[in-house]
Amino acid sequence: MLFYNQSLRTRNSFEAGMTQLGGHAHFLDPSKIYTPALEGRSCLLHRACFRCGPRALPHGDAIAIRCYGDPVEWEYGGAHNLLAEFARWADVPVLNMEDDIYHPFQGLADMLTVYEEFGTFKDVNFTMSWAYSPSVHKPRAVPQSAILYASMLGMNVTLAHPKEMALDPEIIKQCEAYSTDSKGSFRITDNFEEGFKGAHVVYPKAWCPVELFKPPVGEDDMDKAQGIFDRYKSWKTTSELMDTTDKQGIYLHCLPADRGWEVNNDVMDKTEGPGWRSAIFDEAENRLHVPESCYVPGHVEHCIPMQTKRLPLPAASVASPLDSLTQYWLPLTRTSILNPDSGN
Repeated sequence: MLFYNQSLRTRNSFEAGMTQLGGHAHFLDPSKIYTPALEGRSCLLHRACFRCGPRALPHGDAIAIRCYGDPVEWEYGGAHNLLAEFARWADVPVLNMEDDIYHPFQGLADMLTVYEEFGTFKDVNFTMSWAYSPSVHKPRAVPQSAILYASMLGMNVTLAHPKEMALDPEIIKQCEAYSTDSKGSFRITDNFEEGFKGAHVVYPKAWCPVELFKPPVGEDDMDKAQGIFDRYKSWKTTSELMDTTDKQGIYLHCLPADRGWEVNNDVMDKTEGPGWRSAIFDEAENRLHVPESCYVPGHVEHCIPMQTKRLPLPAASVASPLDSLTQYWLPLTRTSILNPDSGN
């Protein structure tokens, strides 16, 4: 496991899942090893070339990498290119633990949480919304993966954000095509409150405006990005807004949430009781079971028990009937692996 960024849930879930299944996860700190770098960015004292680096890691059965933001100087797509270069030269599968375009394991955990709650994706109203944070250093990966998977699975997807917070146009095109193929729907609104009305799932979180990215995609202007952010401090999830969702609606967040800014405490902490509730801890737990389903291809029913939040046993020891989910799951898990047909 190679983390160019700090991590809590991702590192813990990958290590714990591998241990539960009888394996071992090596943690490599880029600040203490020779890390492969893209051509033109290598340093003789600190970096290794890609032609050697990935193939010089023969002691494992897969390589898992997380990289976005500062390590690639907020060049949009730079981290994804770095992972793709790893996959090009590696002899084993390369797992994407989050880059600057996609966060597939988080997206899969989100979809599993929706399925646990509603037992279907059909006719589920799923809203991905921007929310205010004092910090503009928020990657796009989580919202982009969430709307891609929700569209793939046929949900009625609403993307809510201020006009200045548009996501990658190519991702939007993919969502529109997926929703057509899956007989779901996809729409965009710049009205925060509208995104909550009648939603079964609301997922409000911050992501950066394009101005933060380096040219040619953005302007490399943090002050301008901060100014845009600060115009929308009212985009915060409250219990009053949650009351406008479906009566059995759920609140999701990848965590950590900026409490008091993105969302109020009384929303995040309402994990039980009548009406809508926060499903953030079920969602976080599914971050364990999702990677496990990739470690054991073809045995997803042993890795992701449908009632995980009620089972004290390790996920790998519990078998549950997942026939209805498996038809979706195996193709989706391949999206988290950049070179799924290499190596093991």
